[in-house]
Amino acid sequence: MATSQTAADGLAGRWARYRQGPLGDDLLAAVVVTILLVPQSLAYAMLAGLPPSVGVMASLLPIVAYAALGSSATLAVGPVAVLAVMTAQAIGPAAAQLGVSPHLAALVLAVEMGAVFLAAALLRLEMLAALLAAPVLHGFMTGAVLLIALGQLPALLGLPLKGNTALELGQAFIKMDHPSAHPATALVGLLSLATLWAIRRYGAPGLSRLGIPRARAQVIARAAPILVVVSAIAWAALAPDAAKGVALAGTVSLASGLDFPSLFAAPYALWKSLALPATLLALVAYVESLAVAEALGARRRERVSPRRELLGLAAANVVAGLSGGMPVTGGFARSIVNFDAGARTRMAGVWTALLLGLAMVLVGDLLAWLPRAVLAATILIAVMSLLDTSPFRLARRYDPAEFGLMVLVSLLTLLAGVEPALLVGVLLSLGLFLKRAARPHWTEVGRLAGTDVFRNVRRFPVDTLPAVLSVRVDESLLFINARWITEVIDTALAGRPLARHVVLMMNAVNGIDLSGLEALQHLSRDLAARGVQLHLSELKGPVKDRLQHGGLGEWLSGQVFMTQTDAWQALAAEAPAGAGK
Repeated sequence: MATSQTAADGLAGRWARYRQGPLGDDLLAAVVVTILLVPQSLAYAMLAGLPPSVGVMASLLPIVAYAALGSSATLAVGPVAVLAVMTAQAIGPAAAQLGVSPHLAALVLAVEMGAVFLAAALLRLEMLAALLAAPVLHGFMTGAVLLIALGQLPALLGLPLKGNTALELGQAFIKMDHPSAHPATALVGLLSLATLWAIRRYGAPGLSRLGIPRARAQVIARAAPILVVVSAIAWAALAPDAAKGVALAGTVSLASGLDFPSLFAAPYALWKSLALPATLLALVAYVESLAVAEALGARRRERVSPRRELLGLAAANVVAGLSGGMPVTGGFARSIVNFDAGARTRMAGVWTALLLGLAMVLVGDLLAWLPRAVLAATILIAVMSLLDTSPFRLARRYDPAEFGLMVLVSLLTLLAGVEPALLVGVLLSLGLFLKRAARPHWTEVGRLAGTDVFRNVRRFPVDTLPAVLSVRVDESLLFINARWITEVIDTALAGRPLARHVVLMMNAVNGIDLSGLEALQHLSRDLAARGVQLHLSELKGPVKDRLQHGGLGEWLSGQVFMTQTDAWQALAAEAPAGAGK
């Protein structure tokens, strides 16, 4: 009894501190984010090919689940554009092939994503995010943004086109007898697009000129699109004749959201077919969410735990699947709004869920009058802000191979879809990495006159010893490049007929596996047969320890020197120093 009373007193004390501190800021942020979420949640459900109410359900309980286990104070979890289009491409074929509803497939996909996140957290596989190398991620994001934008044109203009890729949309357009936009739909869509763009472009500066603080002006401008939603609903409801033929959102009430398929109705074949897409979606979702969380955390000097992020996303997606939602992750736009609006704790997400649920109860029926063209305009404005060509310009100057990889992944995403693009991108980036690891950089080094500094003989005027070949190895010696070390020394010795000593400068070597050890043993024996001794210098402690476990003193024909200077001084007696190359 005393323990229960103590716990109650502790909770009461924490609530009192919260009420006196962050509560007001969290509530304000929740109000602003809720205003943003109303159109966004509907739009992203439409983007995924699901009923609008699914987006609402994915924006309720998953936020609370993340708040319980996640680590970021300001990350806002829910449906996002890129994940929505990936969801559409994953569930569409599976649902059609197995004869199940896309909504059921989305529920299965969300639960499987949660399982992937949970497994990664339990196995401490936070580093899996590295599988999406920067060129693959930039290329994929660019292609996905263009694909999403292209896919919204039919809804924006009232064109009866369907397709998951640019090729499918193009083929559908060609097959149309008389392709033409629906006038009323195109009018409301383009007008909404122009208004939303003007609000984003001029809203915050205009409010600032009226004397509103810059930070508050940005928050108001981000929430202002709700005015477009309200205006469009009023137009469709009050002028039904003018809105005739315009596609509307349909039933969006909370009650309709609670009417969702049971996961028990999902056949095993559906779970099996969505396993790979769920893994790819989880990888993209984790990379995007972690990047947003760390960026916002850095601005407040708050630590973000990658493992807790995995747990938070696992809980959010499992809850999304169990509550009638769709796959979710940390969204850039809503997280920025949450941060700028002053959210201080994860309770802001809980308040957001409560306010969004209340809004659906009070005005959910009115959202049925919302034209889908407005949702398409909302998506277009949201995703175009993600379009960034600067990584392409940088890659073109910095590394042509990675630039080519970025372009290829972008085109594959646009033309073939997100799943093949990601698979090809990951495989090619791994291939590029292995190619470079197999042929790492090396250089012959000499000593700068009057110093203990050793530099590349081709870049600096250095001194060398005719009887000594000093080679700096700039990579760990692993199975993939073990044979390379022998080729390097043979190539270097070909131009040094007087050399009787080879010194491997190992300051950049962080590890040597069994293949690398055997390569060094073979090299030492081969050089000894030619009358040349092999020496090692500047070995790191852990590397030296492992070599000693591998019998270093038994097979090394020369010595191990603490520094390259020690090697120079010890071997200088073999021949006087000569001018560098």
